[in-house]
Amino acid sequence: MDISVSLNWLETNQRYLSAELERIRARLEQRLHGDSPARQSASGTALEPSEAFESTLPALISLCNVFKLTPFERDILLLCAGAELDSRFSMLCAAIQNDPSKPYPTFSLALSVLSDVHWSALSQVRPLRYWRLIEVGSGNIASQIPLRIDERILHYLTGTSYLDERLAGYVRPVVSDGELPDSHAALAQRIVKIWSEHPGREQLPIIQLCGSDISSKHNTAVNSCARLGMNLYVLPAHAVPSNPFESESLRRLWQRESALNSNALLLDCNELDNEPAQNAAIQRWIENSDYPLIVSSRERRLIGLKHVISFDVHKPTTLEQQQLWQNALGPAAALLNGRLEALVSHFNLDSRTIYSIAAEALQKQTADPNELGRALWEACSNQAHPRLGELAQHIRPMARWEDLVLPETQLQSLHDIARQIRQRLKVYETWGFASKSARGLGISALFAGVSGTGKTMSAEVLANELGLELYRIDLSQVISKYIGETEKNLRRVFDAAEESSAVLLFDEADALFGKRSEVKDSHDRYANIEVSYLLQRMEEYRGLAILTTNMKEALDQAFLRRIRFVIQFPFPDINQRSEIWKRAFPSQTPTEGLDVYRLAKLNVTGGNIRNIALHAAFLAADSNQPVRMDHLLRGARVEFAKLEKPLTESEIGGWA
Repeated sequence: MDISVSLNWLETNQRYLSAELERIRARLEQRLHGDSPARQSASGTALEPSEAFESTLPALISLCNVFKLTPFERDILLLCAGAELDSRFSMLCAAIQNDPSKPYPTFSLALSVLSDVHWSALSQVRPLRYWRLIEVGSGNIASQIPLRIDERILHYLTGTSYLDERLAGYVRPVVSDGELPDSHAALAQRIVKIWSEHPGREQLPIIQLCGSDISSKHNTAVNSCARLGMNLYVLPAHAVPSNPFESESLRRLWQRESALNSNALLLDCNELDNEPAQNAAIQRWIENSDYPLIVSSRERRLIGLKHVISFDVHKPTTLEQQQLWQNALGPAAALLNGRLEALVSHFNLDSRTIYSIAAEALQKQTADPNELGRALWEACSNQAHPRLGELAQHIRPMARWEDLVLPETQLQSLHDIARQIRQRLKVYETWGFASKSARGLGISALFAGVSGTGKTMSAEVLANELGLELYRIDLSQVISKYIGETEKNLRRVFDAAEESSAVLLFDEADALFGKRSEVKDSHDRYANIEVSYLLQRMEEYRGLAILTTNMKEALDQAFLRRIRFVIQFPFPDINQRSEIWKRAFPSQTPTEGLDVYRLAKLNVTGGNIRNIALHAAFLAADSNQPVRMDHLLRGARVEFAKLEKPLTESEIGGWA
């Protein structure tokens, strides 16, 4: 509303309210002097709304229309408002009741002073009590109980608008996070059309927005409400009282506020646990709603007999994210050439995050494309840093291609994985493969082989090559004996990693994804559900998910068919072990008399070789000597004792 129009409305609203209060005060004067209640003085005649308001009704008339007050109920409200705003009302009330201790309105006083009276005005089902427009004091004689206007309603009548302080601890306003991408704008317009086609607020269908991207759902909801001239507030589902009386009291207070200020409510059920009492409270809240309501949840909720229209909300598509980057960066986007494609390919961000990162990068005011690109990449990594908590271990990727010693076939497969990650935007979006099917767009790999053959190192190499975070998933924390908990933990893993497209390394995957047997009991059935859920999330995940196993034969063939890359890491032969020994020591490490050919006869994996080399380095450093064969021999004995394997003369002959 224009400021001048707002000021004009406040002035005229004050004039209208003052005239109405004067009319009630005149009634009190007449009653005190014994005149008939039917008489009205000329000074008590109210302004007609058309005289003062061209487009916006006065607050009193709006309130009476919204809550359907009778003339008698309206005048009771004015009588109570006058007692708060004009000291003459208190004196008149005390005088009429012939009791100085009663300078307040009572129902008996209202019956004797006002017109069109009806005894039901103060019943709990009538608007004054139901909507808590007035507060009724305590007392033995109902007609003599003090009446007082609710403070929020008094301020509303005077033209002061604010959120009721009793709601402030429960709800907060939702603000737009930035520009809506086309897919979300189209959805917002559908919501506007659905709600605008219904005649009254009470008949509006509930809108349910589903999906894991909370920011996009909130942004779509607030933009829909803004187009309809409504303010949107969010109520976390866990804040809804489980006590039915407290819940109903809060719901009614919100419904009153919604009606007064054209507010809509976003009920946020995204983090709602499966606690029966809380879910029952949420169900009651939704089913009793008679105001504009949007429910935000990960999965679709069953909502009783209410008319519910559900929509799935996803993050902006890759092409939409690219457009958002261009809009947010403005002319600076032209400096980046192909770097925007790399950002969109690696990071899956919503519009709010994109605009926030762009603003942060532009503050540095650099014209160097490389510096701007690095700033954006670093900001994206920091902003999208997944919070996997106790479910994952962050691994700083340091290994490079030259550190890997593998057969050519395996190396080629690893390079193919890197190529697919780098070129997925071009193939899926520009070349249209994503439009053919939404399934199977995730890039997944299974690394199979005994411990120490390079599976984890290969994951490090890929993460380092692609500039992505690497997280090792702790399966002991993911797997739960409680039904449904494993899927919940897996959901947390993928949701947390989604924005950064981090490389997820599920180590020792056979512990979770072993052969699925026939369904003999409920535990078998739920085990299959867990595997199916993982496969679904892997197919949807934009990043790279890697599973490692020591026993490929233990995995279900149906599971393997849905993995894009299956790479077998062989036990290194003598030539490969020789190459690994050559790379075992950093260039700064002093060595003396090392015989790589003799060392390669030791029948161990690359992981064992690293352990032996590291142990030998500590021995040599402690004796202030370069690393020699005798140090390596002692390291080999320690490693083989750990493996519970004997060292043969053919393996260590000539070492000392």
